[in-house]
Amino acid sequence: MTRKEACRLFCDMEMLAHIQDHSFQVCNVALFLADRLKPAGVCLNRNLIESAALLHDITKTRSLTTRENHARTGGQLLAAMGYREVGDIIRQHVMLDDYDGDGPPGEAHIVNYADKRVLHDKVVSLEQRKEYILQRYGVEPSVRERILLLWKKTERLERRIFYHLSFLPQDLGKLIETGF
Repeated sequence: MTRKEACRLFCDMEMLAHIQDHSFQVCNVALFLADRLKPAGVCLNRNLIESAALLHDITKTRSLTTRENHARTGGQLLAAMGYREVGDIIRQHVMLDDYDGDGPPGEAHIVNYADKRVLHDKVVSLEQRKEYILQRYGVEPSVRERILLLWKKTERLERRIFYHLSFLPQDLGKLIETGF
């Protein structure tokens, strides 16, 4: 799927502007990471990452009303449109099927992690994003516990990704901002 087709789908799905802004920034982060991982020998499908990152919240706007699982329904939507791989990554953007693989990160890992580093349209630390998620969704103790468990896995994923990079997680926002 091209960027133009993704933007057309934003309109078709009546995606709210702030969700579009978030999606563009998640895409920026994901592509930045993919581009920096390539010299380290981690070869990822850049087009697949771009499509999935742009469309990861494609059903988020309607989920605000329907309360549907937007990761699942977004994945189903793209798969039904013939973009099975994109749909599979979108399905995993909230919770990955596998966090603990031994090999280098894959496309789903990069999109998932990029989403965890973007609060609205700003690149933030995992800790800042976690605090926002806990405030917004972690009212019930069982939900809060699930979020905290998921965040432990995301911290391990961060270490797995940055093992291959020449900069630290805390430098990511500044590097993207300055265009390094």
